[in-house]
Amino acid sequence: MTTDPASRRAGVPVRTRIAIAVALLTGLALAGAGLVVYALSSARIDRAVQDQVEQELAEFAELQSRGIDPESRPPRAFDDVRRLIEVFLQRNVPDENELLVGWWNGGPKRFQGDVHETLLYDPAFRRAVAERVATGGTTSLDTRWGEVSVTVQPARDRQTRGAFVVASFLEDEHRALREVMRTYAIVSVLSLGLVAALAAWQADRLLRPLRSLRETAQAISESDLSRRIPETGHDDITALTRTINEMLERLETAFTGQRQFLDDAGHELRTPLTVIRGHMELLDSGDPAEVEATRELLLDEVDRMSRLVGDLIMLAKTARPDFLRPDTVDLAPYTRTVLDKCRALGDRRWVLDDSADVLAWLDEQRLTQAMLQLAENAVKHSRPGDEIGVGSRVDGGHRVRLWVRDTGSGVPDEDKALVFDRFARSAVPHGDDGFGLGLSIVRGIAAAHGGDAVVEDAEPHGARFVLTLPVRRKDDPWPAS
Repeated sequence: MTTDPASRRAGVPVRTRIAIAVALLTGLALAGAGLVVYALSSARIDRAVQDQVEQELAEFAELQSRGIDPESRPPRAFDDVRRLIEVFLQRNVPDENELLVGWWNGGPKRFQGDVHETLLYDPAFRRAVAERVATGGTTSLDTRWGEVSVTVQPARDRQTRGAFVVASFLEDEHRALREVMRTYAIVSVLSLGLVAALAAWQADRLLRPLRSLRETAQAISESDLSRRIPETGHDDITALTRTINEMLERLETAFTGQRQFLDDAGHELRTPLTVIRGHMELLDSGDPAEVEATRELLLDEVDRMSRLVGDLIMLAKTARPDFLRPDTVDLAPYTRTVLDKCRALGDRRWVLDDSADVLAWLDEQRLTQAMLQLAENAVKHSRPGDEIGVGSRVDGGHRVRLWVRDTGSGVPDEDKALVFDRFARSAVPHGDDGFGLGLSIVRGIAAAHGGDAVVEDAEPHGARFVLTLPVRRKDDPWPAS
C-alpha cells in the first residue's frame, strides 16, 4: 500500500506547531502573571485603605479616651460628642480619596476632605451610616463615584448619640491599577507576538537540518548514495546529522561492496557456466567415450562452482551478528594445536615462532579456519622443504597478534592492499585453481572479532600474514557489524 506524496505533506508543519505551542505557553504565562499581579495589587490597595482607616479610628479613640477639650475651663476631658468630633476633624487632614464625617442627631453635621462631599446626601450612604451608629462596622457601597468603603465608629454622651465616619473612595486607586494592567496587556500582546516570531525563526533554524535530511533521503537512490547532510553547530541536531551521515557512509560502503560482490561473482560464475554450456552443445550423445569425458569435465566444473558458491556464502556470513560463537581460548596451547593441524597441509618445515600466554574470548573454530587458510596459502607460495612459521603474541596487553610466516616469494608492495579483496590475486602459482576468496574470508573473520588482517614482509624473505585481534573478556561488548 503506497501513500500519496501530497497526503504526506498535508498537515501543520512542525515548526508552526512549535511556534504555536511556545506562543500558547507564553500567553498562558503572561496571562497568569497578569492575574496574579492584579490580585496582589488589588489586595494591597484594599489593605492600605484599611490600614489608613484603622489609623484614623485609633487616633479618634485615643482622643476620645484621653483627650482634653482645649476650650474647657478648667481643662477637662470631652463630655460632648459634637465637640469631640469637631476637634478631631480640625486636627486631622484626611488622605487623598478619603472623607472624614462627623455624624449626630440623625445626619452628617461636619466633614473634612475635598472629594465628593455630595456623598453626604446620598440615600444609600445615609442609610448605611444610620444602621451602624449604634453598633459600628464597615460596609461597601456601589455609588456613582464607584466603590466606597464606609466605616462607622460610634460615639455618645448623656444627651447625644453620634459617630465618626470614614468614607474611602476606592475607584481612583483601582482605576490607576486598571490603567497599569491595560498597559501590561498591550506590552504582553506585543511581547507574545515577538516571542512567537522568534520561536518560529528558531524552530525553522533548528529544523533546517531535518529538512535537509528529508531532502537528502529523497535524493538518495540505489545508484547514488554519495549525498551527505551539512554539519553545522554542536547541538543534538548536529549529533543526529553526524549519525545519519555515518549511516549513509555505511550504506554506501555496503551497497558498493554488494554491487562489486555481485559483479565479481557473476564474472567468476560465468566461466564455468560457459564451459558447461559449450560442452553440452557440442556433446555427441552417440559416442560413449565422449559422453564419459564430457561427464568428468562437467562434474569438475560443478565442483568448482560448488566451491565458489560455498566460499561466497561463507564470505557473506562473516557480516552476520551470529557468525561467531566465542568462548574462552588459551592461546598458548591453541597456537601449538593449530601448528599440528597445519603439518598435514604440505611437506614443509613447520616451526613454532612464539605463543601468547593469555586467555582471550574468541571463536576458536572460526579462528582456526582463518589460520589454516593462511597456512594453505603459505604452502601454495612455497616449495617443499621451505620454512613456515606459526605464532601468537600479546601486543601491548590489549591486542593479540597471530600469524603464519613463509619463506616463499612474498607479496609485492603494490599487491599488499589488494590481496584481501574479493577475487583479487597476486602472483598465481602453477596449479592454483582458487578463486581469490580465501584471504577475503580471513579478513572477514578478523573483522567479525573486531580486528584486522594484514600482510608484511618476512625475514629474511617471504611473507607474514598477521591477524590482529583485541584481547576481549567474556562480558566485553562485541563491535557492531
